[in-house]
Amino acid sequence: MMSNGAAAAGFHPGDQVVLAEGTYQGTPGVFVGLTKDANWADIAERDGSVRSHPLAWLGHSASAAGGPAN
Repeated sequence: MMSNGAAAAGFHPGDQVVLAEGTYQGTPGVFVGLTKDANWADIAERDGSVRSHPLAWLGHSASAAGGPAN
């Protein structure tokens, strides 16, 4: 099932995420769901665009846990 990989990674639709790796590292967004390839996820970015990124590059956003860890 497509949702199992995301759930196993701890992501659910609507979760605040950040790209923890890759070219766009630090980009915040909202987890939309997995693509047909369960190793990739669709992320809604703040500008309204939805882009696909490797699931392994995602991390939970610090703001979702009550704010930055500064």
